[in-house]
Amino acid sequence: MSGQPILAQPNGFLNLYKPSGCTSMDLVRQVKRLTGQRKKVGHGGTLDPLAEGVLPICFGQATRLMEYLVENTKGYRTTVHLGISTDTYDAEGQVVDSQDSSGLTEGDILRALEQFRGTILQVPPMYSAIKMQGRRLYDLARSGVVVEREPRKVRIERLELIRFDPPYVELDVQCGRGVYLRSLAQDLGEALGCGGHLKWLLRSLSGPFVLDQAISIDTLRDAATRGSWRELLLPADFLVRHLNSFTVSKAGERLIHNGQPIKLNHDQALSAGYLESFRAYTTEGCFLAILRLDRAGGRWLPYKVFNLSEPSPYSPDGGPTS
Repeated sequence: MSGQPILAQPNGFLNLYKPSGCTSMDLVRQVKRLTGQRKKVGHGGTLDPLAEGVLPICFGQATRLMEYLVENTKGYRTTVHLGISTDTYDAEGQVVDSQDSSGLTEGDILRALEQFRGTILQVPPMYSAIKMQGRRLYDLARSGVVVEREPRKVRIERLELIRFDPPYVELDVQCGRGVYLRSLAQDLGEALGCGGHLKWLLRSLSGPFVLDQAISIDTLRDAATRGSWRELLLPADFLVRHLNSFTVSKAGERLIHNGQPIKLNHDQALSAGYLESFRAYTTEGCFLAILRLDRAGGRWLPYKVFNLSEPSPYSPDGGPTS
């Protein structure tokens, strides 16, 4: 026996900064090695190797909240290189076409950007992880196979020109799930009649995880050496702070842990919509569950139940009990 205490599985998130040049899974492997956590560790949204920026890392029971990460709004800064098209739509690919873009003006850029705002149709790049014919598109592409891809509806909430320094266009983008910034670069180049590719990409936002609060892998390494890396974790409910919350009684807690619904409290549900999700907490302030409202049945339905022993700083300050 080493005499060292056995620490419980950590539950929460690291807001990690991914540098350019490595894959998202490369970074996860480094995190596992530094923290000694081999199970229930994952990332919340792949970034291409050339991309950098916010990459949330999930630990333990926080991995069960991954769907909220996927659905969250993302923010990016990106640079498009006009006049040169590549097979991957980014700077890592082979050049497939080169055209003169010297005649373009800032006004041309601004007018072209208008068609990419709001809900648009976007064709995924061949070099993507989408499966077709039972294989990843990037595997097909590397084999020299190009297949037709169906356009997908995606939403770009904000698309602003930051700087035009020919042949480079720097953009600020805020978008929903499923948007390929490489396809946006390619499509913008086509709209301008000269082609283009993604030169640089920075994710500045992933839901509540923001760039100026992200930590580097070196910071994590230093904390792991000191044995204090867990202090860098954000609580599991950090990701779902946007949901309304309330506290349940001991009796309600027991029911929820058994997967059973609890009776509806009218005050909690007064303005809630059908199946709207709420955060539920124990009387000790521990994050207990995400519940969904069944107004017709007069009850709260357990959607995701957690077994966390640490009080959360995001628990309600003495809410109503059920």
